[in-house]
Amino acid sequence: MVLSIFPIVAGLLALGFAGFLASWIMKQPKGNKEMQEIALAIQQGSAAYLKRQYGVVSMFAIVIAAIIYFAIGAETAFGFVLGAFLSALAGYVGMNISVRSNLRTAEAARKGMDHALKVAFRGGAVTGLIVAALGLIGVAGFYMLFGDVRLTIGFAFGASLVSLFARVGGGIYTKAADVGADLVGKIEKGIPEDDPRNPAVIADNVGDNVGDCAGMGADLFETYAVTAIAAMLLGVLLFGGGAYVMYPLMIGAVALVASMVATFFVTLGKNKNIMGALYKGLFAASIMSAALFYWITADMGLGMNLFYASLVGLVITIVINISTDYWTSTKHGPVFSIAKASETGPGTNIITGLAVGLKSTWVPVILVSAGILAAYHFAGLYGISIAGMAMLSLTGIIVAIDSYGPITDNAGGIAEMANLPKKVRNITDALDAVGNTTKAVTKGFAICSAALAALALFASFTQEVQLAMATNGSAESFTLLISDPLVLVGLFIGGMIPFVFSAYCMSAVGKAAFAVVKEVRRQFKKMPGIMKWKVKPQYGKCVDIVTAAAQKELVVPGLIAVVSPVAVGLLLGPKALGGMLLGSIVTGFMLAIQMTTSGAAWDNAKKYIEKGNFGGKGSDAHKAAVVGDTVGDPSKDTAGPALNPLIKVLNVISILFVTLIVTYSLV
Repeated sequence: MVLSIFPIVAGLLALGFAGFLASWIMKQPKGNKEMQEIALAIQQGSAAYLKRQYGVVSMFAIVIAAIIYFAIGAETAFGFVLGAFLSALAGYVGMNISVRSNLRTAEAARKGMDHALKVAFRGGAVTGLIVAALGLIGVAGFYMLFGDVRLTIGFAFGASLVSLFARVGGGIYTKAADVGADLVGKIEKGIPEDDPRNPAVIADNVGDNVGDCAGMGADLFETYAVTAIAAMLLGVLLFGGGAYVMYPLMIGAVALVASMVATFFVTLGKNKNIMGALYKGLFAASIMSAALFYWITADMGLGMNLFYASLVGLVITIVINISTDYWTSTKHGPVFSIAKASETGPGTNIITGLAVGLKSTWVPVILVSAGILAAYHFAGLYGISIAGMAMLSLTGIIVAIDSYGPITDNAGGIAEMANLPKKVRNITDALDAVGNTTKAVTKGFAICSAALAALALFASFTQEVQLAMATNGSAESFTLLISDPLVLVGLFIGGMIPFVFSAYCMSAVGKAAFAVVKEVRRQFKKMPGIMKWKVKPQYGKCVDIVTAAAQKELVVPGLIAVVSPVAVGLLLGPKALGGMLLGSIVTGFMLAIQMTTSGAAWDNAKKYIEKGNFGGKGSDAHKAAVVGDTVGDPSKDTAGPALNPLIKVLNVISILFVTLIVTYSLV
């Protein structure tokens, strides 16, 4: 009884602590009237976007819930609705505290770097703790209510679907606004980023919140919940349940407590190393979690091999953070090489950026591969799922570090638009520069954890197919052989899906950005007083354009994710579907790394030049770097991150409809 309640108690404790941090943030000074007006516009734009997005998602959810209700059962349909609701709630709450922390961070910068960092990080910590707490409470509570792990697959599907839409829609919004603002503002008009004369500047700042806060919140909520459910399901399929079902939840619970304590470790030292301060929190959470994993494993009597498997997940987390930092930080060679290449134009900038992204795949792939082998050595398939859960158990502190990024980005924008003193802007710029790297690091974490989660789900899928075949009276063993043409065809189809899915995401950003560029050009032409500070731009026009475009363009990627596994399964059978799932995991994993790393490296190369290197702002190298950043934007913030929920949605739907596929497939 204590085991079943403790995860919920830990989740409630985290919600209480997040409430305390939120209360502290809301008591901080909000700055002058002009700052408050700018922040209010960002808040209203963010809320309006989420309202429209959740309206579109709700229509999809209602139809799918009805299908699940009649095809599978009421309990699974209820789980789907609950998972979708909590995933949406995680994104909504996280975004709301972010759009209030940005203003207070800008004002806190008047007091110095230390106070501004504290406000920004605590704002991010609210999001991180709420995301992890809702995931833990949702999965543990649903399992306690029904007592059947298989029913939680509906919960996982609901969370995955909302995460997919949040990532795609938020990504289209934020990058269409960003690209449109940069192409006209920086390149054509030569005005700085976040200049209030740019008609797309409010839409750009709104995009940081709906993409990086609401999108990342929903994404990691879903990954957290799905990874826990996959481990619990394997605990039932391989060991018959019992402590093996509760162990993943206990890992999440104790690590959540560790993440709360770790927030107090994030402080600037004498060297004023911002990234070092954030990493202190991550390392503290990892060390405390490892100690608590040992205690939980011993107390539950499950054997130390599972503890070793959990350590594998923690090691992957630390190493992937270091690796991503190397490939994307302005302090290291890859970003320097892109900045250097910008001296000869946008062509060499883009070529070098693509090369950096392609090369960056080897460390995560080798790392995850080694992790899989090590975890399997210690505890088989269940060990792989535990390694994944150990990674995701740090979601609280990881999302805190990620959400810090858009908060400081917005703080810098508010400081620029409100014409705050240069020393304030210098502080917000320093915080923002680190925030760009933390966002990239978190994406690397999300991608690797998604790969492990998808592999655990795939293992559950193979077990479920075997059970469904036995139920139908088949004595055949379900095996996937590369010599089987059905498996081979499935591999090709699965390998293709992430590319087609990404193409639609990238194309959507291009179309929306084109509309933004036309609108910004129109305003500069029709209202020449904008550039002379005599006329205020019509910010709402660009907000409306990207909001409508994001809702329209997210439909096709959503249908690709939902329809593909069911269609392949029914037309070509479970073996082809198994091949498809494997193919999508492999290509989706590597494509996501390449896209997010290239995009972040391009962005930081631009920032490196803006600091005065290779000619500084306004130079030919800077203009080339802006082009590279424009290409990288939809890669790192739209298509790349959206591949995380995609590969999990494909696996979750396959498990959910496995009985129907085995029974009614044409092959």
